[in-house]
Amino acid sequence: MKKIVIQRPKEIQLVEGDIPETRSGEVLIQVMASGICGTDIHIFNGEYLGAYPVIPGHEFSGVVMSTGEAVTRFKAGDRVAVEPNIACDNCTHCLNNRQNFCLNWQAIGVTLPGGMEQYVTVPEKAVFSIGGLPFEQGAFMEPLSCVIHGVERTRMKLADQVLILGAGPIGNLLLQMCRLQGAAQVIVLESNPGRAELARQMGADLVLNRMEDLQAEAYDVVIDATGVIPVMSRAIDFVRRGGAVLLFGVPPAGKLMEVEAFKIFQKGLTMLSSFTSVRNSFQAVELLKSGKIDVEALISHRVPLKDMAQAIGMIERHDPQVMKVIMLPNG
Repeated sequence: MKKIVIQRPKEIQLVEGDIPETRSGEVLIQVMASGICGTDIHIFNGEYLGAYPVIPGHEFSGVVMSTGEAVTRFKAGDRVAVEPNIACDNCTHCLNNRQNFCLNWQAIGVTLPGGMEQYVTVPEKAVFSIGGLPFEQGAFMEPLSCVIHGVERTRMKLADQVLILGAGPIGNLLLQMCRLQGAAQVIVLESNPGRAELARQMGADLVLNRMEDLQAEAYDVVIDATGVIPVMSRAIDFVRRGGAVLLFGVPPAGKLMEVEAFKIFQKGLTMLSSFTSVRNSFQAVELLKSGKIDVEALISHRVPLKDMAQAIGMIERHDPQVMKVIMLPNG
């Protein structure tokens, strides 16, 4: 079978290998769709979490080919998606329902082999049925589960005014989720014309392309979806007193963000971040099945496995036509 391996930062290879054996408690999946995430780019650049060499890909779906002993929920032919974060369920964080902070955390596509290969084995507890959902949509289960967790953390109330900084794939998922949570208005800041237009189609009440056009202290919730530190540092300027700021985008590790501490104190702000998710995968699948979250419009490119290096290049160049890139390992 074919698989993508990041041997070390900036070095990516397409290699041949054997189909992995299915051990007890594991499910062998033929990967049909695997999304490139910003985390994959960070791993490629040596900025974030990667244990090299690594087979990337943590947003994927496919077909069950076989199951190991002790697997009870799945059989060959089932259509599934994968929750990549593997918790031990025994440490103090797991026992307190904070599995995303598991002291023995492992992640498919980060520390374990991921979905940028034709076949992968994963623990049964990481697998979720997607029924008749198209595979490319099923690959959005993981990012949508993270978005659900992040929006829940803000404790957004009915009729809140929300500002989202950035309208990439995650920004547009956040936009739709905020609408479902009952936000009165969702304003989006996005300078890329194509992404701005997509945000309008996704239901944004207003899309602005310059930070200078934003009104100070006008929003109950401000969400950064860029991971760009100069943008993140401005979020507190736009949130109302008593409001919440969610830093959702993943910034480069080791970089500092400068903010005015007194302003956070004076405004009584709730400052939040959101790392992965906490058992939100079932919710994500149900929302995708319902059609209340539109992910099809977010897919801009479908790419064979052999062209992953070129796909990463497109994303890193900030090509205005690029949104979500879906790899097709068996396409």
